[in-house]
Amino acid sequence: MRVNGQQRELKEPVTLAEYLRTEGYTPERVAVEWNGAVVPRTNYGTVRLRDGDTLEIVHFVGGG
Repeated sequence: MRVNGQQRELKEPVTLAEYLRTEGYTPERVAVEWNGAVVPRTNYGTVRLRDGDTLEIVHFVGGG
């Protein structure tokens, strides 16, 4: 699986929500593109990641 342009090993299929939590992301503070399509936050728990998928994860940063 490629995440933000880097190859990552996915040992077993997991949901996008599970992957984000294990990688330390706060799901409410990221936007995710999965295989070229933006994933609505409401679908993070149903999207199943597999080896060969491509993710782009954008983390929102607050400030002013």
